Amino acid sequence: MLKSKTFVKKTRSGGVLKVVREHYLRDDIWCGSEVCTECKQDSTVLQRDACIESSLCPYPHYLVPDTNVVLHQIDVLEDPVIRNVIILQTVLQEVRHRSAPVYKRLKDIIHEQGRHFYTFTNEHHRETFIEREPGESANDQNDRAIRVAVKWYSQHLKTPESGPDGLKVVLLTNDQGNKLKAEETGVVVYKFDEYIKSLIGNPELVDCLALSNDDKNEITSSKVLFPEHLPLSKVQAGIKSGSFLQGTFRASRDNYLEATVFVQGEGEDSTEVLIQGLQNLNRAVHQDVVAVQLLPKNQWVAPSSVVLQDDGAAKDDNVDEDEEEKVLTGALTETARRATGKVVGIIKRNWRPFCGMLNVSQIKESTRHLFTPADRRIPRIRIETRQASTLAGQRIMVAIDGWPKDSRYPNGHFVRSLGAAGEKDTEEEVLLLEHDVPHQAFSQAVLSFLPKMPWSITPEDMAQRQDLRHLTVCSVDPPGCTDIDDALHCRELENGKLEVGVHIADVSHFIRPGNALDKEAANRGTTVYLCGKRIDMVPELLSSNLCSLRSNVERFAFSCIWEMNHKAEILKTRFTKSVINSKASLTYAEAQMRIDDANKNDDITESLRGLNKLAKILKKKRIENGALTLSSLEVRFHMDSETHDPIDLQTKELMETNSMVEEFMLLANISVAQKIYEEFPESALLRKHPAPPPSNYDILIKAAKSKNVMIHTDSAKALADSLDGAKVDGFQYFNTLLRILATRCMMQAVYFCSGMDSDFHHYGLASPIYTHFTSPIRRYADIIVHRLLAVAIGADSTYPDLMDKHKQSALCNNLNYRHKMSQYAQRSSVAFHTQLFFKTRGILNEKGFVLFVRKNAIIVLIPKFGLEGTVFFDSKDKASPNLVFDEEGPTLKVEQHTFHIFDQVKVTISLDDSNIQHQKIRMALIEPVVRTT
Repeated sequence: MLKSKTFVKKTRSGGVLKVVREHYLRDDIWCGSEVCTECKQDSTVLQRDACIESSLCPYPHYLVPDTNVVLHQIDVLEDPVIRNVIILQTVLQEVRHRSAPVYKRLKDIIHEQGRHFYTFTNEHHRETFIEREPGESANDQNDRAIRVAVKWYSQHLKTPESGPDGLKVVLLTNDQGNKLKAEETGVVVYKFDEYIKSLIGNPELVDCLALSNDDKNEITSSKVLFPEHLPLSKVQAGIKSGSFLQGTFRASRDNYLEATVFVQGEGEDSTEVLIQGLQNLNRAVHQDVVAVQLLPKNQWVAPSSVVLQDDGAAKDDNVDEDEEEKVLTGALTETARRATGKVVGIIKRNWRPFCGMLNVSQIKESTRHLFTPADRRIPRIRIETRQASTLAGQRIMVAIDGWPKDSRYPNGHFVRSLGAAGEKDTEEEVLLLEHDVPHQAFSQAVLSFLPKMPWSITPEDMAQRQDLRHLTVCSVDPPGCTDIDDALHCRELENGKLEVGVHIADVSHFIRPGNALDKEAANRGTTVYLCGKRIDMVPELLSSNLCSLRSNVERFAFSCIWEMNHKAEILKTRFTKSVINSKASLTYAEAQMRIDDANKNDDITESLRGLNKLAKILKKKRIENGALTLSSLEVRFHMDSETHDPIDLQTKELMETNSMVEEFMLLANISVAQKIYEEFPESALLRKHPAPPPSNYDILIKAAKSKNVMIHTDSAKALADSLDGAKVDGFQYFNTLLRILATRCMMQAVYFCSGMDSDFHHYGLASPIYTHFTSPIRRYADIIVHRLLAVAIGADSTYPDLMDKHKQSALCNNLNYRHKMSQYAQRSSVAFHTQLFFKTRGILNEKGFVLFVRKNAIIVLIPKFGLEGTVFFDSKDKASPNLVFDEEGPTLKVEQHTFHIFDQVKVTISLDDSNIQHQKIRMALIEPVVRTT
């Protein structure tokens, strides 16, 4: 049967267009139930014996949730207890339209066979299709469609033998109006929370319920603590007129009463608005998109230098705010003031489930508790739970439901427990969840696109590639590396010139555009390396086997081959898809030993020596052009083979061979960048490193000045030269400290699409153009670059998304985000393992250097462990010493002693695990001795 929907819409030119859509209705859409005798279905999803123990529904029953239940209670629906659920097409479409993350989670449940979730296409079934009535809103129509479908199911599944205890279909809703209308038509209907509370065997599910509006009103006080948020219409009008600014809210890690709103301007321009005080923060949560109003200039303030954490007792809603915010006020110099504003409305919430721990209420038998998130930028959340005693000491996940204007904290609900706090597996899980690192096992859909084993190279493959198996190719990597992306060779040609090749794993041969494997890799963006663990971007069969350029096996490669003279000048460059057979997989140390051993003269060693000689010339040239050599301390843990706990910790030493590999990777990346930009000026994926704004260097210049050293920052070359000449007699570590500080001044390097930007320069490498080509096993950007290069040399065909600069740009945004989060996750992993290391060490005394000076603390770097920590001078439990902070220096005078940046100090290091969630390395000063009077 054919129905037609007719509607008119306005065109861009102002005309009116009549649109007629055909809508087919069918009789052969099955109900999916084992009970049914009418539908001629091949397979069923809904079980005959659909029993969930419920005091409200003691009979077998199927559940039909409405749209709002799915949107707000997905945490409950994900629990394996909830089975035999009918998801109507009306509901599925509306969820898809309103929340992509919830839609994805719902689809995942539907695909789980053991859950018996069935999608029923009610809008195409002759008996459940409804037409919109005159004056009926889209929302009311959807509600009616759901009621009609439930009524149809109830009658359709009624059999003569189904008495009062026979199978029923139960509608679950939170909408009182919808419930009353459903009852009038004789449908079995319950409010979602009353149904969940009726489950006899699963009382813990009640904790996962998102709060309804009635509950939210119950647990707040009558005192209004925050200004009302403006409605979206007023916010949009204000942004349009310029009286409000739209930006991303970024809470401070160090001070819970302070945040900045990052406002993206035209092109590269952006501004930051400072927000201070609870009223002005007005219930915004980290990463929300908010509307801010600038305060009058005479109310502008400076960022606070005080470190403030909301870790006191749970504050009541009638807390004296002035008391809380007194600490923010400080002496204000005119120059330090920044544009300051207040949040007037929320445009888009960025709430996700947060990891953290429960602060169990002091009141006995209380079900209301405060939850402290692991991320200090997220406020504490008030939740209701009856299992507080079980959850104490566990890491749990909690979601925010809302933040009323009369509540000091947002309200939320319990999602799930992750395990005991402090345990390695639990903490690793928290770390991955908090940094949004996709780490679930690869799905069957993804794995189905892997090559079938046993895999081998066929004659057809060889016909399309250059055979380079005869070359003396070898790889040089860190110890234990199984995902080998790159291999090198160097040989002398008959004409006396040198041939140098960089051979990169040909991952794009195995990952074809647009399939499930490609989409998964694009979403993950990068492999994440934690201490002792790797979260792969592509399945292990590729990362550690078929793509990995291991020794003595034939592998596909994408080769970049140069002809050079002995001065390392490039005479010719060519790119080719190839087959190689690596002759050795070496570590940096092994390669270094071969180069240094005068008795070794085999082909591999000669190739390495040739590469090393050229690399030194290339590096010298790069540095002459103004490339920066910066420093950051990398730590390496030695793990116990049984317990996998760290037993030793040392900073990584770099050898000549590290530099050798790096030089050729840089050269290959630059050569490829030039080629793909030449061929595709609008859609090349490149990488740039913006020059930092001059103010970023203030701290570096001040630090060097304190030791009478001048640093010039007009250009990268000027900075590089000043750093090379920066020396202080009797202080050999000074130059390294300066380079560590210079690294902190830098901007983040980012991927971008050439057609969407005009500034390509890479500041750190002093290169006019750059990309990533050399690590496709662990970076998705390199896969795209491989595809672009393959099209450029005619080795592969193109596809629409590759040439679409807007899609490339959106992809770059995701890659930049994943890359940044992976770096943060790595740092957190190092921090956690450092804590494990110090847990068994007791108290250690070590020498360190002052890196930064704050109002009430100094930040100290311990070179031996590559560790940073804060020494506070004001503590809650004893009288504070007399502190004088001079911002110009910057210096901090504590009683009679003045601290400058780079001062040498001696500290005790121990693990402070008094707060199990935020365990931290505690540092206390031994030398110089600061006496309090």
